Amino acid sequence: MTGTAGVKIGLALGGGAARGWAHIGVLKALAKAGIAPDIIAGTSIGAVVGGCYAAGHLDDLERWATELTPKRIFGYLDFNFAGTGLISGQRLCSRLDQHLGDLNIEDLHTRFTAVATEIGTGHEHWLSRGRLVDAVRASYALPGVFKPVKVNGRWLFDGALVNPIPVSVCRALGARYVIAVNLNFDILGRGSVIAAPETFYADEDDQLHPALDEIKPEKRGVRALLQRQILGRGDGAPGISTVMVDAFNIVQDRIARSRLAGDPPDAMVSPRLQDVGLFDFHRAAEMIERGHHAVERQLDDILREIETRDTKRVPGNGQQDRARSTASSAHTALQPVAK
Repeated sequence: MTGTAGVKIGLALGGGAARGWAHIGVLKALAKAGIAPDIIAGTSIGAVVGGCYAAGHLDDLERWATELTPKRIFGYLDFNFAGTGLISGQRLCSRLDQHLGDLNIEDLHTRFTAVATEIGTGHEHWLSRGRLVDAVRASYALPGVFKPVKVNGRWLFDGALVNPIPVSVCRALGARYVIAVNLNFDILGRGSVIAAPETFYADEDDQLHPALDEIKPEKRGVRALLQRQILGRGDGAPGISTVMVDAFNIVQDRIARSRLAGDPPDAMVSPRLQDVGLFDFHRAAEMIERGHHAVERQLDDILREIETRDTKRVPGNGQQDRARSTASSAHTALQPVAK
């Protein structure tokens, strides 16, 4: 639809940890309907999916996500107790490098921006230039869980602290019709403790447990402590990661409500994910399907509104178009974009 309609379409992909796999279903459903966004802005997991889409690697991401199991997920967690996050994130970074390599954001066919937060100042940064992998990593660097990422001299972490669903980014970059994807609209207050964390240890498979190989067999007590502290106790008490992520989710929800009230999207896609935990990365196939269904529920309205916007354009009114473009450029220039 990008090529036939005159409406510049923006897609704002929100944060939500494992629930973000639903973004894949959203993008595939939009593509099936002939809607190709001109602008994609992503926060946290939204930046991961949006960046892979803009780079032409959405199918690779889907394939990898649907092959994840709880044990494989744990294998990607390189614990780092001496650093600024429980997880250094190097293994995930290596995986991203395999597919995205040295791609720069400005070279992508689809305009893409990742949102991140600067440590110390709390400034919102729109990462629209430079290495795609660095921008994506900075956007999903959950405080206390993942190590912050240094981009151009600034230490950055998860953008959901300042702009959980970046509708404002799409507007500033010139989108006339913005579709937002909210992963958390109906799940605040629900727990996200990993069910039966002992399943990570049910089988001794060295290839799937590289994070624990260094501490076995002579330090099984350390392993048990790691399981209790990080994943939670068997009596249902949450672990460190659950406490931090759930606290972060509450803050994110409050910020999202406030920002969406001030700058609402033209269409809100809200997949039904109330029973999906923040750490349920192994349920990708199910979440992709739910994202697809969420678009289908609103597709007729979205297509009708886009067509209406296109017919309302006044041919030859270049002065107004230039004025809008100038205002958009000025607004963008005022944003703290990392260069």
